[in-house]
Amino acid sequence: MNILITGGGGFLGQRVARDLLAQGDTVNARGERAAIKRITLLDLSEPPNAIRDPRINFVRGEVSNHGAVAEALGMDTDGIFHLAAVVSGQAESDFELGMRVNLDGFRVVLESCRKVGNRPRLLFASSIAVFGTPLPDLITDSTTPTPQASYGVQKLIGEWLTADYNRKGYIDGRAVRIPTVSVRPGKANAAASSFASAVIREPLNGIDYGCPVPPETLMWMCSPAKVVANLMRAYELPSAAFGELRALSLPGITVSVREMVDSLRRLGGETAAARVRYIKDERIQAIVRTWAAKLDTPRALGMGFTADKTMDEIVAQYIRDENIKP
Repeated sequence: MNILITGGGGFLGQRVARDLLAQGDTVNARGERAAIKRITLLDLSEPPNAIRDPRINFVRGEVSNHGAVAEALGMDTDGIFHLAAVVSGQAESDFELGMRVNLDGFRVVLESCRKVGNRPRLLFASSIAVFGTPLPDLITDSTTPTPQASYGVQKLIGEWLTADYNRKGYIDGRAVRIPTVSVRPGKANAAASSFASAVIREPLNGIDYGCPVPPETLMWMCSPAKVVANLMRAYELPSAAFGELRALSLPGITVSVREMVDSLRRLGGETAAARVRYIKDERIQAIVRTWAAKLDTPRALGMGFTADKTMDEIVAQYIRDENIKP
């Protein structure tokens, strides 16, 4: 069985691939557990610390490239984790790139699935950015998405396409709206939400950090380990578990930037917390203030998805994973 991960060279793509390799098997297009013979990673480039395993096949290319997608998908792909995306800040500043990758690229993947004809299982990684102003006090499972940035619009269209290709029988499609993932290791990317990792990561690594949003800013968050576990569950759940509604919001916790820094202080020390400064960036604030930060997710919880308990738990996980000595 072959599993395709678009965006496979990225942080989440690599984490999903590692978990799949460790697990050894997963669900095929017929809903049966089977051994994983190959995992194909499609991305623009391999990361420096790319996975080395004989079951890994790397294909270089963009998801909007028909040839690259056809090579990666082949005729024997049972499942797809569609994680490839131009992130929020870049999708807003470079409209053409965001549309080409996030919308046109996904169409290429879906059309390739339709041509293969074996109704592969496809998990689409959406985002809570599909919710925008005007925001209710609490986002529920029945809240209508109203994105206010290009990234959120592209993700919402992706959800609709997932549902329609599923309805037509071309894929077994499901979509999950991912909270802001923190703490991501490495360097900051162009995502408007990258401060949610950097405000913890940089100070713990001895680097001063200018946070672009005020301390009262609220975020809907989850840890890397939690989001990968939820992605794996979303992929493996029977199609019937989603019913007619093919998209759902994943659980998370609501955390303010002030609470993030308080966790940093408790687990990393006063010296680390003192490295945080607040330097206003109106472009970032304009995007972030349209995002939902308080969600009620009974549907996802009833389907067995879980959330982190506290911000301290998230920070402690990063310190442990990266072997940081505060």
